[in-house]
Amino acid sequence: MDTPTQPPSATCNVPTANELMRWTRRATLIGLGAAAAGAALTGSALAGVNAPLTALAPRPPAPDFTLPSVAGPTYSLKQFRGTVVLVNFWATWCPPCRAEMPSIERLHQSIKNKDLQILALDQGETQSVVFAYLGQLTPSPTFPILLDQHSKVADAFHVAGIPTTFLIDKMGRIAYKAVGGRNYADSDIRSIIEKLIAA
Repeated sequence: MDTPTQPPSATCNVPTANELMRWTRRATLIGLGAAAAGAALTGSALAGVNAPLTALAPRPPAPDFTLPSVAGPTYSLKQFRGTVVLVNFWATWCPPCRAEMPSIERLHQSIKNKDLQILALDQGETQSVVFAYLGQLTPSPTFPILLDQHSKVADAFHVAGIPTTFLIDKMGRIAYKAVGGRNYADSDIRSIIEKLIAA
């Protein structure tokens, strides 16, 4: 199946033309960076080019947010205080976002009962578009997929490109940041998460 480089106008309902241009530009820049590193946009390729996560020091507080999920329930970041949270900003039309999503699900399945919560925040798309895309994934994500339709949460986190992922510690502080695609089933990333859980 071909991977689009931007949302088709017939299906991707972004709020404004400026929003569409902004996220297309962000995803394109991230995609070009991956291409420059010689990475094909597949899950197996991500395993070979896994860049380290960036540790933040001091750790800034993560902006709180409350968003609806594709499945219906609403989630707030603050409800997971005391738990390590992985917050992933993505979109269905972003090739590196699509490539890393299966590895996020593998991570979730491997340590979902060990104080790790994953929240994936889709950017600028409707519930129906995201739901249809998730049905194509194997395995399909079992963690909450939230709708950041106007990118307000992404702006609060100062996201400059997608995919961008943050690891938030138990005290609600941003401990690590990753810009660009990763293989989240990688042992080094898992080790970082397990240390945050144990802290």
